Amino acid sequence: MILKVTQELHYTPARIISLVPSQTALLHHLELDAEVIGITKFCIHPSTWFREKTRIGGTKSLHIEKIIALQPDLLIANREENNQQEVELLAETLPVWVTDVKNLFDALHMIEDLGKLTRKIQLSEQLVKKIEVAFQQLDPRRKPIRTAYLIWKDPYMTVGTDTFIHDMMTRGGFVNIFSNQTRYPVCSIEEIRLLGCELVLLSSEPYPFKQKHLDELSKLLPGTKIILANGEMFSWYGSHLLDAPAYLNQLYEAVTQNES
Repeated sequence: MILKVTQELHYTPARIISLVPSQTALLHHLELDAEVIGITKFCIHPSTWFREKTRIGGTKSLHIEKIIALQPDLLIANREENNQQEVELLAETLPVWVTDVKNLFDALHMIEDLGKLTRKIQLSEQLVKKIEVAFQQLDPRRKPIRTAYLIWKDPYMTVGTDTFIHDMMTRGGFVNIFSNQTRYPVCSIEEIRLLGCELVLLSSEPYPFKQKHLDELSKLLPGTKIILANGEMFSWYGSHLLDAPAYLNQLYEAVTQNES
């Protein structure tokens, strides 16, 4: 059964499995330690859960039989991060709530909805208010920086306008040079150069860009600033949003500090 936002469970879930890393961290923030019984191998936060909770595969390669054997009374999935066929298969016998988060507005509503499903309404509402206050730290009048945000190598891949990362970039003052595209398009060094890119952000996930990759790109894009970026601050849409604005401010200041 795929749960709708308006279709709350008639019981308080006591055996929850999370199929999404950022929402796993959110469940921890909502103090659902005893209720969460399963997570993916990419759910690295909190570290105690990563060590102690049962792992049920990757976000797109779930161990279906293992999940069913755990007898969860709520599965939490995401439209983009999980495999549709696997989610639909699980929904034939288990209650599944599928989120679809493309911007901050969606994320805040998701947090509120999860609070309702898990009977943690007060905690979820408090979190939403704190996140809203945190994002007020971002100055919408700052000078925009033409930016390419890379998430993959061989081939290079970036983000389009209909992604959560794009929304975070925009709020932080980083203008996405690939905003005329959608989803996660393949891009080339030549495209980045021709689009007048001032800054390349190399995300720490899903591809783990390192200093050696930065050095390689610096030779190919002379005159363009290239920085390693914390991907969690751009793409994790749960409780991580409390820290994202401060990180975006620090990143913007680091890019512009030497400018006159």
